[in-house]
Amino acid sequence: MALRTLTLTLTLALTLALLGCGQAKDKLFLQRAGQIFNSRSYKSLLTVTNGEQFGNWTWPEMCPDGFFAVGFSVRVESNQFGADDTSLNGVRLVCAKDETRSFLYTVESHAGYFGDWSAPQYCPTGVLSSFQLRVEPHQGLFGDDTAVNNIKFRCSSFPTLEAPGMDWGEYGHWSQECDGGICGVETKMEEYQWGLDDSTLNDVRFHCCAKSQQ
Repeated sequence: MALRTLTLTLTLALTLALLGCGQAKDKLFLQRAGQIFNSRSYKSLLTVTNGEQFGNWTWPEMCPDGFFAVGFSVRVESNQFGADDTSLNGVRLVCAKDETRSFLYTVESHAGYFGDWSAPQYCPTGVLSSFQLRVEPHQGLFGDDTAVNNIKFRCSSFPTLEAPGMDWGEYGHWSQECDGGICGVETKMEEYQWGLDDSTLNDVRFHCCAKSQQ
């Protein structure tokens, strides 16, 4: 009963967040998928080569069968001005079926603990098909590591969407292109360092699924 109450509370909170965003007033039904659909098959993993070294790969989260990522939001900590910066802490995908987008699921894998979630951004049509990471390289023994600072997605309808992340580091190369659509996410996360230097999100990879043959 406690788990069901928590799930309903999260669903309501996410729905209210979307309703408060001018970009998503028509998207009335949203639910956190979590790991429920992790048995979904996929074609390949989309990766980039400039991820950082700290932490470990965590669990994947997948959109339901027939659903693909049409939008995203990020958890980002703003500039701490001399205190420990972590920058990008998580990436949340918003999954829809077809172009109606009347019922949405979210998946996010493991996210860090710092900062706030941004308002969702959506492809005007189509699905997310590739990505690019902005990463600050390792700052040395006494430096402040932030690792992943920002992310861009390319839509299958060709617009590019950039998250409201931080400016440290440089963008690397784009990932491979997914000719079906992104359908899942897995993060490489450094766990909380208990007063030492936190870098949180170090890398991310996305699952590429095939479109159903109809």
